[in-house]
Amino acid sequence: MLKNYFKIAFKVMMRNKLFTFISLFGICFTLLILVLVTSALDHTFGPHYPEKKLGRTLSVTMGLISSKESGTSSGPLFSPYFFKKYVKTLKTPQKISLASFHNPIQIYKDKKKIKLGIKYVDSEFWEILDFNFLEGKAFIKNDVNNISNVAVINQKIRDQYFNGEEAVGKYIEADGKNFRVIGVVENVSILRIMPYADIWVPLGHTSEDLNRISIVANQFPGWFAMVLAHNKKDIPKIKSEFQNHLKNIEFPEGKYEWLLTNASTYQEALARQIFRKEDGNIGPFMFVLYLLMVIFMILPAINLVNINVSRILERASEIGIRKSFGASSMTLVGQFMIENIIITLIGGLISFLLASIILAIFNQTGLLPDTHFALNFRIFFTGMMIALFFGLISGVYPAFKMSKLQPAEIIQGGNK
Repeated sequence: MLKNYFKIAFKVMMRNKLFTFISLFGICFTLLILVLVTSALDHTFGPHYPEKKLGRTLSVTMGLISSKESGTSSGPLFSPYFFKKYVKTLKTPQKISLASFHNPIQIYKDKKKIKLGIKYVDSEFWEILDFNFLEGKAFIKNDVNNISNVAVINQKIRDQYFNGEEAVGKYIEADGKNFRVIGVVENVSILRIMPYADIWVPLGHTSEDLNRISIVANQFPGWFAMVLAHNKKDIPKIKSEFQNHLKNIEFPEGKYEWLLTNASTYQEALARQIFRKEDGNIGPFMFVLYLLMVIFMILPAINLVNINVSRILERASEIGIRKSFGASSMTLVGQFMIENIIITLIGGLISFLLASIILAIFNQTGLLPDTHFALNFRIFFTGMMIALFFGLISGVYPAFKMSKLQPAEIIQGGNK
């Protein structure tokens, strides 16, 4: 029977090519936008290189802090002292890393100016993240403790500074110091905020005093901690342990009185900043996202409903004959819904083809450094679910209207 529905759906599409074009255009355009947005979100927040352990990795970065004089501040604002005292002392995690966000600097080679981002990290940084090393290896704990002048660079800097030649063992001047290159890694997308940089050096090379007793950092670009759990079951324990640490927090500056943060996923951190509370954020946050998606789909769905109603009225004689021969309303409704879903899924497949072409063109432009948007199974599955939902909401009313048609009414023109 499903095979017959496919044949009927194809015949219906070919019967009125203008209606079919308008339907597919509306479906494709709407789903194309949603697929492109989904691809960008997946590339930014999904488990991609080098954050392949994202399923059991939490971060401490975004938070809210209240001052007696200036009210509440938000964002990445915590100091190395805060992370050392309240995050690095956690017992439940497998690994804990302290690192800075990348700091834009400029270096020179043969009178050529090169812009890059430098990041100050510890040795655990390399154990939590899964970088692809093209040459050499990462620096270790002794290098961090001794503040050795060693660095890991990415492929782009090797090509620009060393003309693509082997870089390990050579020196690069950055941040006013000469660093010996001990490793070269594959480029990281700038959208992967935690791991992204062009050059990584041991923590102690930062100009900020890592032992300054303060809750809030006093220099750009700020700091964050990554927390790796042994398994997903340990994540609630880690959050609970961290909150227990914060119950005894001290504010050495004397001007702060309240702080809100936690070890969280990217989504949880964003939701906390929006709703300004710790618990119960994800539900409303996801509801808002889905609501925006539904609102975006409403207008093309309404247009598709009107087209489907017109298509039904064109098939009034077919419906009347089938009802006269005993076809039930539910059978006809089911047939029409399946036909509509088939047409919508065809539009979805076309939108995926268009999205792959657009993403390939965008990747070639280089507008976002080292960023490569692509479609994968997660995006395909999400897109097909959206297409299925689109087909259902645009087919319910026309199918209901069709089920109410009576053979006698149809014979008289279907206008009563």
